[in-house]
Amino acid sequence: MTAVRRAAPAGLGSLYPFLYDGAPAPDATAALVASTEAKLRDTARLRAEVLTEQAAALRRCAATLAAALHRGAHLYAFGNGGSATDAQACADLYACPPVPGPNLPATALGGDGAVLSALANDVGVEAVFARQLAALARPGDIAVGFSTSGNSPNLVAAFAQARRIGMVTVGFAGGDGGAMARAQLDHLFVVRSPSVHRIQEAQTTACHVLWELTTAGATGSAPEHRG
Repeated sequence: MTAVRRAAPAGLGSLYPFLYDGAPAPDATAALVASTEAKLRDTARLRAEVLTEQAAALRRCAATLAAALHRGAHLYAFGNGGSATDAQACADLYACPPVPGPNLPATALGGDGAVLSALANDVGVEAVFARQLAALARPGDIAVGFSTSGNSPNLVAAFAQARRIGMVTVGFAGGDGGAMARAQLDHLFVVRSPSVHRIQEAQTTACHVLWELTTAGATGSAPEHRG
């Protein structure tokens, strides 16, 4: 059966030439394999860049977090959409580690749907994290925010609130860091890529390494690096 070819919608012909008239259809399997290999190479490159170029910064941040947690600090993580899942994973690493280790106080601010919807409805979306920090956090606690653009208004507002409280501020951003790069955070880790997917993958790696270094500092032992 001959596949039906159609004219390309505006702007899509160059992106998906094999779907439309006037272009030969490639081998679908070969194209998929090539695309996957390219993405894997890009992911590995970005992860290596973050861990190499920001190694010293990760260690400084880990030392700060270890000292704060040793003094009884609570870690609050937050983000929007996919970054909310990264924030939840970050909080879970500290509170419920996947390997034997200290259970440290950590909360993801996106986890309570009732609180989020109430604040978004009654105050505004930009306040959903700042208001929670105002109610829950104390001086010396830790605020960790995730954004692929670095421009999320509710993260910028949350970090402003965190500074007013006297919290340690840690950000994970993408691109050029966006507004988070201008927010005077104590620690900021930027994945310099235009791809949301690659940014989140590299942020996950950096966050996991930060957790390993932090818990090693808190317990006085070297982290066990796993493949």
